[in-house]
Amino acid sequence: MPFSEHGCGDDPVTRAAREQMVSRQVAARGVTDERVLAAMRDVPRHLFVPEDLRAQAYEDHPLPIGRGQTISQPFIVALMTAVARPLPGDRALEIGTGSGYQSAVLARLVAQVYTVEVNPALQREGSDRLAALGFTNVTSMLSDGYEGWPAEAPYDIVLVTAAPPEVPAPLLAQLAPGGRLVVPVGGTMQELQLIEKDREGRTSTRTVAPVVFVPLVRPTA
Repeated sequence: MPFSEHGCGDDPVTRAAREQMVSRQVAARGVTDERVLAAMRDVPRHLFVPEDLRAQAYEDHPLPIGRGQTISQPFIVALMTAVARPLPGDRALEIGTGSGYQSAVLARLVAQVYTVEVNPALQREGSDRLAALGFTNVTSMLSDGYEGWPAEAPYDIVLVTAAPPEVPAPLLAQLAPGGRLVVPVGGTMQELQLIEKDREGRTSTRTVAPVVFVPLVRPTA
């Protein structure tokens, strides 16, 4: 486990709330990957939300984290992670660090997570939080998520936690053969897409579910 339960506010009450979250909100709605379920049980979601909202951390809805951004509801985090089919040796790119919660879940399942955040305050806070909790296999960068992180490409998984109007071409380019890109796409109407790249570099797209995400923000000039 990459964090210590001691001193992190994880007590029997929060552990029970997390177990209930997984059983009622995640597994009951069709997420069956046991590794994903275990990661959702392990990561202390209440430490990734503002202190005044921690009583709601294990409820079935997104929560604001400041700067116009949110932490997704637990089911959506689990769904996106499961759809990406993470393997222990994978290298993953996350677009939109936010609070760091999705980074932490991925970090329990893959070898290395690279995460990009456009907001300086969120990038700093998310990076500090992940480091304080002992997630040593997560590397964070302040940058434009549309451009990905080309210096560390290719990636087995690219997971986007905010909605662009269309799939950014650089993210497809940075996806390894055999890789999976999970991204919510659209404006008022959005859909979660799984894009897979075969060994010859050809891509195929499947719609997973209708979703509602905050827009993927780009740096202002």
